[in-house]
Amino acid sequence: MSGSILKIFPLPNDESNKWVSYPELSEATFKGTDSLFTKNILPLYFESLREARATGDYAKSDQLLSGMKNFQKKFGEVVMPSENKIKAEIIYNRVDVFNRLYKYFALVGILMFVFIIVQIFKEGKTLKVLISVCKYIIWAFFILMTLGLAFRWYISGHAPWTNAYESIIYVAWATVFFGLAFGRKSDLTIASTAFVAAIILWVANQAWLDPAISTLVPVLDSYWLMIHVAVIVASYGPFTLGMILGATALLLILLTTRKNFEKMELNIKEITIITEMALTVGLVMLTIGNFLGGQWANESWGRYWGWDPKETWALISIMIYAFVIHSRLVPGLRGKWTFNVMAIFAYASILMTYFGVNFYLTGLHSYASGDVPVTPTFIYYLLGFFVLLSLLSYFKYRKYYIKKG
Repeated sequence: MSGSILKIFPLPNDESNKWVSYPELSEATFKGTDSLFTKNILPLYFESLREARATGDYAKSDQLLSGMKNFQKKFGEVVMPSENKIKAEIIYNRVDVFNRLYKYFALVGILMFVFIIVQIFKEGKTLKVLISVCKYIIWAFFILMTLGLAFRWYISGHAPWTNAYESIIYVAWATVFFGLAFGRKSDLTIASTAFVAAIILWVANQAWLDPAISTLVPVLDSYWLMIHVAVIVASYGPFTLGMILGATALLLILLTTRKNFEKMELNIKEITIITEMALTVGLVMLTIGNFLGGQWANESWGRYWGWDPKETWALISIMIYAFVIHSRLVPGLRGKWTFNVMAIFAYASILMTYFGVNFYLTGLHSYASGDVPVTPTFIYYLLGFFVLLSLLSYFKYRKYYIKKG
């Protein structure tokens, strides 16, 4: 209400490139004509607007605005975005690509999944064509996501994974990337990927996250942002893919009958192999990212490891997923049902590493602490759904798959 937020006057020759608002002019160091200009420009501008309302002629108002813009360029051009960046940000905001894509991902992913399930029970050329069309559409969505990240990178001038909102959309991008990479010969993988990408993008666009393009937190202003953060956050993509593929495998087990057993068994085996590949890639990336984080920590804080909550939970996640992957070498844990259940519930460690540490715990990595800490109610519903799915699918697994040997 006071106007103190509207900082439109750059201080001349200020090393920190500080700007002040109209109420702060008395504390500023403007001299001579610059002092007269800053004190009078806004009153003159508002007066011209009142006259323009009566006459309909805004030429004087436009001239005064142009004068303010020239003053800003004269003393604050160093921190002002270029005209191209301003145009790019306007286009980015109008397109609103990530907010729109989650709806389209959900629609196409569900349709593709339904077509694939129907195809298991009944072959047909039409279904093959529809599945292929859905696949190409998902590829087109991935290209749009990539362009959206590229626009955000260009506008901000830094890698687009520096705050809560950006890291979530980056996880969505990584999930789709690995889903398309691993699912080149698996339509179920691509359909599942589209569905989980819709969920992630939907979460990113909830009201408790700020999508604004902002400046970097000082500790993130480092070349390590491109290395450590890119690797470790991208590792969440394969883990997310493994989680949704695990749920898909349990769903197929639940839908198994004597008539479709052979097709279901083939699809479950295919999905389980891809899940194992995804978790392995995710584990390798998370481990490498953790070691790179130690190098950055040594440069920033003078130590490689300090049991910070983020470091600790990243280590816990590494240990959990190492157990999940190696559990298939243990005779009593070799079953596909067991592996897929563990792939689902191991993801809780990733959620804690990312959301829990960022929002609820205090540490050197709590960069999202400015956002409102909230646990969406759908998390509890999802947990209940996965528990129920695991229990129901177990009985079908015992009936058809254990006896099969």
